[in-house]
Parts: sequence; C-alpha cells; structure tokens
Amino acid sequence: MIFRTIMAVLATFALSLSPAVAKSKAEATATAPALPTFVDPDPTHSPEDVLLLDLSNGGRVSIRLMPQWAPNHVERIKTLAGQGFYDGVIFHRVIEGFMAQTGDPTGTGSGGSQFPDLKAEFNAMPHVRGTVSMARTSDPDSANSQFFIVFYPRFSLDKKYTVFGRVIGGMDVVDRIERGEPPANPTRILHARMATQSGTPVPQPAEPAISVSDLENSSSD
Repeated sequence: MIFRTIMAVLATFALSLSPAVAKSKAEATATAPALPTFVDPDPTHSPEDVLLLDLSNGGRVSIRLMPQWAPNHVERIKTLAGQGFYDGVIFHRVIEGFMAQTGDPTGTGSGGSQFPDLKAEFNAMPHVRGTVSMARTSDPDSANSQFFIVFYPRFSLDKKYTVFGRVIGGMDVVDRIERGEPPANPTRILHARMATQSGTPVPQPAEPAISVSDLENSSSD
C-alpha cells in the first residue's frame, strides 16, 4: 500500500513537470527563420533593390540585392551607389574560372570607403555562378566597399564571405570583364546606381541570366 502511494505521488510530480520539460525542449530546438532562396529575375519588381552597373566593355549588369540575406551589406552598397562611389572604379582582380572583384577606388585591392568596416553577415547562400559577395581581408569583420561576382561555383567560400545579391541580367557582360591581377587593360564601372535613382530607366524584364546548367557548370571546388 505504501509502495503504491509513493508511486502515485511520483507520477503526479512527473506530470506536473512535463509541460515545462516540453517547453524547454521546444526552446532548445527553435531555429532562426529560413532565408528566402528565390531571387526575382524581373528588375521591374522592387527596383529599389536592383543595382545597375554600366561597364566600359559596353554592357549593363543588373544585380538583385537581397536585404533578407545581409541587410547591412545591402544598405552599404545602396549608400555607396547613391553617392556615385563606384563610378570609374576598375575590376582590379579578375581570375578566370573564379570571379571578378571591384569596389576599390584606388584600384589596388587595399582601398575602401570612408565608412567603417562591416560586421560579417555570413549566411547559407551558396557561391554559384552570378553570386555577388563581399570581399574582405582575413578578418571576418573587414568588408567595406569591395565586392566580387562569381563566374563559376566556388562552394569553399560558403559561410566565409557575405553573399548579398545575385546577377539577374547581363551575365554575358560579366563574362567579358578583362582578366588579370590587375588586368593590363581593366574593365571599368562607368556608372553604378540603383534602378530607382532619378533619371535611371528601369530595365525591361528579360530571360533569367542564369540557367540550371550554369549553376551546375563547375570547374572549381
């Protein structure tokens, strides 16, 4: 009788704890909301997030900025583009089968803007063809104004560099950027601005610049 009484008390005590235990487990397994993976290829949708680069090789590159992925980095790019910071800047480091890097007004790879460096916003977005990611030094929190556009997938960079956008138009123009470190005759950004800036015509919708076969065409790690 005493044994049954003790067991009943223990069972009641356990039941009283179970909601708290369940809540604790739920809190422990809670994760941050998943980032959106869809990149809208239509530049007429949310043009305030579309960066236009007119290059000296005669073409225009349209980039969809993704504030959902890296809000502070996107805000920095928008601010610098709005100030005309990137106008005249060269692609100073362009590696065949890898990427094209720009954003340094000195053209040396060691320059930046007047703003402080950004804290890293590493995310799970992959470095596939057309990915736009922020350049930095060995310090994770050293991104400032320089960025690079990926030619071919380089997944070894994932979660080590802040991905903030994707090319949605003019990837053929990116492919024509002069190679070199630095190039002998570097390709230059003639004008960089947001699609909503005064006097800037919003580009018309076009076929997506990147196909599934492009994403799978990798000659690098």
